[in-house]
Amino acid sequence: MYKNFLGIDIGKDKFDVALLHIDKPNKVKTKVFTNNTKGFEKLSLWLKNKNIEFLHTCMESTGSYGTDLAEYLFNKNIKVSVVNPARIKSFGKVELSRNKTDQADAALIARFAHKIGPKDWKPAPAHVKELQALVGRLEDLYKIERQEKNRLQVTKDSSAIDSITAILDVTREQIKEIKSKIKDLIDNNPDFKNKKDLLETIPGVAEAIIMNILAYAGNIEDFNNAKQYAAFAGLNPKQHQSGNMKGRTVLSKTGNPAIRKVLYLPAITAKKWNPIIKVFIPILLSNRLYSTCPFSTT
Repeated sequence: MYKNFLGIDIGKDKFDVALLHIDKPNKVKTKVFTNNTKGFEKLSLWLKNKNIEFLHTCMESTGSYGTDLAEYLFNKNIKVSVVNPARIKSFGKVELSRNKTDQADAALIARFAHKIGPKDWKPAPAHVKELQALVGRLEDLYKIERQEKNRLQVTKDSSAIDSITAILDVTREQIKEIKSKIKDLIDNNPDFKNKKDLLETIPGVAEAIIMNILAYAGNIEDFNNAKQYAAFAGLNPKQHQSGNMKGRTVLSKTGNPAIRKVLYLPAITAKKWNPIIKVFIPILLSNRLYSTCPFSTT
């Protein structure tokens, strides 16, 4: 049983912590550290000086800002939980929390960890992190390509056009190189290759969709059924009904936004190519299950 709980409020350059002991829940100790390796080491020393054992740390899922700290704590054999911010927000409403500061947020997260006991977090395997880095870089390069193509359409000066064209040439060469690295990584990794082969059996699922799913859609084996995964991605329905009043059901969106982004285009593709989905679309829309349904044209 854990006796100490550390709530962590992550920021880009710093993070606030709040240390709670179950025997003294109203006496929370707070501290601020820089969000880098030196800050992590100072946190470790701070905890050591307080003789903290059986520690459960908890932070919100805030993109890349908290990943390094979570991995540092994990490698120190400290229990880490990384939770959806919506869960913390809902917990705060239950507590009627009124203060909104970094220290207050860290204390709220510590109380959440104590009362709820969220599950352990573990870092993604090395091959998944490598794929995420490559896919992220590819997205950056595509963005640069679009920006330069837009500039080329409005630029009249020949010197500027030459510069834009040169940037486009280099960018397109880099795109080709990164795509080749992604293909090699997927084809040479048994886990990726098996999943890729399965995904390719789905009508309309192309290479770009597959690389994004493998990078961001998480480990399917961690879920017992499709409903659990839908909730994890925030794709489960959220109903609005009270007495005789019935609002429109929408997507909850209380899940991983990266996964929803990845799965949006496959849904659009399925609308055109998947015969099962073609039959399902009219039923989905006629029942008005989702006001934000990706299949909808309204």
